[in-house]
Amino acid sequence: MIVTEADTALSVGTGDVPVLATPTLVLLCERAALGAVADQTDPGTTTVDHRVQLDHLAPTPIGGTVTADAVLESIEGRRLTFRVSVSDGHGLVAAGRITRVVVERERFLGRANAD
Repeated sequence: MIVTEADTALSVGTGDVPVLATPTLVLLCERAALGAVADQTDPGTTTVDHRVQLDHLAPTPIGGTVTADAVLESIEGRRLTFRVSVSDGHGLVAAGRITRVVVERERFLGRANAD
């Protein structure tokens, strides 16, 4: 991803500097984790976020290019834990772990929409 003004801490409201925002980094890592298992889930299931642990280590300015990677590290029942990292042209920008849980899509949506 190429960092735009819309991706900055200043724009998303989490800081007053025009560098890549931490929430945007989290989104990139979530997408990488989701993509890592997207074609491996059973029909009728999906994965949802459970826990995000991320250290934001270095700033990336507008115009910088960042790449997110996710590696499935462990499977414990329905819990999938990924090691995630984000890098730019200068090195490591963020690193951490994301845990996603496999759910039945219809049941999950039913719970979300219950009164």
